[in-house]
Amino acid sequence: MRTSSNPAFRNLPHQGSGYATFNTGGQPAGYQAGYQEQPGYQQYDSRPGISERPMTVDDVVMKTATSFGITLVAGFLTAFFQAYYLALPAVLIGLGVGLFLSFRPRPSAPLTLTYAVAQGVALGAISALMDMRFPGIVVQALIGTAGVFVGMLVVYKTGAIRVTPKLTRWVIGALVGVLVLVLANLVASFIVPGGLGLRSGGAIAIIFSIVIIGVAAFALLLDFDQADEMIRSGMDAKWAWYAAFALTATVVMLYLEILRLLSYFRQD
Repeated sequence: MRTSSNPAFRNLPHQGSGYATFNTGGQPAGYQAGYQEQPGYQQYDSRPGISERPMTVDDVVMKTATSFGITLVAGFLTAFFQAYYLALPAVLIGLGVGLFLSFRPRPSAPLTLTYAVAQGVALGAISALMDMRFPGIVVQALIGTAGVFVGMLVVYKTGAIRVTPKLTRWVIGALVGVLVLVLANLVASFIVPGGLGLRSGGAIAIIFSIVIIGVAAFALLLDFDQADEMIRSGMDAKWAWYAAFALTATVVMLYLEILRLLSYFRQD
């Protein structure tokens, strides 16, 4: 089975090696022996009527659309009422829920929607402040994010870029590299003004943001594939909420980096 670059998907309980088949008569071969011994394993039967019905594409689409919609509404209300003081608590709540769901996977509508609201509030405050400094930048960032999302979805559905183990390893390595550089830049900023220059707005910062956007776009491609695999594996429909959470997390990262990149081009 390929592993997603998204830590949320990476920690899902896998159902055997390779792609599991949609089996309404029982579990894939080797399923019981391979996973009953794992800590936290919960027995699952994909047959309708014994557990919930199997997940469908519509489930993932609807739950993801709901999560995106709530994020947008929360962001709009935060900006409209200028409730910027809620940004820090929202960031902390979003970070806490995000880490919890990433490392303790569970299909939870309340947690997914809580994450969406928290991220929406944080993004709303950040976006409003950015738009006051650079009028129109938020609309541009939203259009850019939607364009990348739709573009990568088309690429995935048409098979223009195939998700392979090699691509997965490349994206995971790139994400780890980006995280290391961000942390190194943060530490360096306490020693030298501007740190490593990765967030200073100069040429290096622009290139770094473009790299992050590219990595996030490929991460979306891997997330689509992992959600598709969950459907093929016959997982319960309730797991669509987990897929929605993971996709929302990636899109939030993508939006923030596009917003940052646009701000570089708008600086005097």
